[in-house]
Amino acid sequence: MRLLSRVLRAAQGGRAAALLHQSRRAGPDRGSAAGTCLLLPRCGLSSRPGLQELLAGPALRRLLEARCEGGVGPELAARVQRLRDKEQELCETRELARQDENEDLRKLAEKEIAACEEEIAQLKQQIVLLLIPSEETDESDLVMEVTAGVGGQEAMLFTSEIFDMYQRYAAYKKWKFEILEYFPSEIGGLRHAVASIAGLEAYKYMKFEGGVHRVQRVPKTEKQGRIHTSTMTVAILPQPTPMKLQINPKDLRIETKRATGAGGQHVNTTDSAVRIVHIPTGIVSECQQERSQIRNKEKAMQMLSAKLYKAKLEEETKKRNSVRKIQIGTKGRSEKIRTYNFPQDRITDHRISRSVHHIECFMLGEEKLDEMIQTLREYADYESLMEIISENEKKNLS
Repeated sequence: MRLLSRVLRAAQGGRAAALLHQSRRAGPDRGSAAGTCLLLPRCGLSSRPGLQELLAGPALRRLLEARCEGGVGPELAARVQRLRDKEQELCETRELARQDENEDLRKLAEKEIAACEEEIAQLKQQIVLLLIPSEETDESDLVMEVTAGVGGQEAMLFTSEIFDMYQRYAAYKKWKFEILEYFPSEIGGLRHAVASIAGLEAYKYMKFEGGVHRVQRVPKTEKQGRIHTSTMTVAILPQPTPMKLQINPKDLRIETKRATGAGGQHVNTTDSAVRIVHIPTGIVSECQQERSQIRNKEKAMQMLSAKLYKAKLEEETKKRNSVRKIQIGTKGRSEKIRTYNFPQDRITDHRISRSVHHIECFMLGEEKLDEMIQTLREYADYESLMEIISENEKKNLS
């Protein structure tokens, strides 16, 4: 029994004053709720509309009962048992507090009850996150492709800015960022680029950035001050390990050619550019970023592996809802995941109907971008949980 329960029971036997004095001198007992409460930061998932009602409702409890009957992992089982114990303790503490009229004991009871309710809320959120299955690719590194869409030179300038934003975000998250391919435009923009990003949970964070990004602003090339709308596309491809994807060398056609475009004396003088075709699928990857043909071949294989792995994953998950289905699209102005409105200094993510301001800060690729990605993760977790609960409710009805 917790400290407050001992105090209240002792009060009924005439020993409340001594125990209360002892509790004030000793501070929170190691076994008290205050001493064992998992004082973790509140999960932002609780800010999702309707989640608190979901946590308090019977549907989640029925899901937990079904999972416990079917056998669950030790971590989830421990959290569920802890939740049951804390809910029982909360009921007992409230009942004991109602039986005593001592003002000091009532204040102590309020603190104990608040601490207990806090831990119960945290346990529910931890259980929710444990119920949501993680994707196979969440721990993977990734290959990112950016491509200018509608809008000509302005779209290319915006593509360059977005690419730089993600490069800074990788540095902010302490990930490794390596450029695999880079095709600049004539006035400092970017037609197309590919980069590999490696680090802790890189794909888990970046997978929500795939899709069409739209910009609304007055271009540098606009002389009459009119606002233009342009687009660019980001594709996020999980990078497979050799264990997850094996490529038969016989399925590859490797071609070499001379590099084109700006790049110095080696351009158009050596066959350093490499083009690899995966014959069964027709998927093509090429690289001319490096002076060395060997290094270009390595990078081209890295990009090809990511494309093949993504195609494999999409084939396996085509019957399920997935964030990947909205990543490429047609690059049109109306098909967008996020709008960067410079005149109004506002960024709007259309998937979650959330807007933030201070575009310059956002495009630094630090806290503001990280907050947006965290919110997207929370919404995705909520939707996943709703699907799991819905499937469980259908089983109960059948």
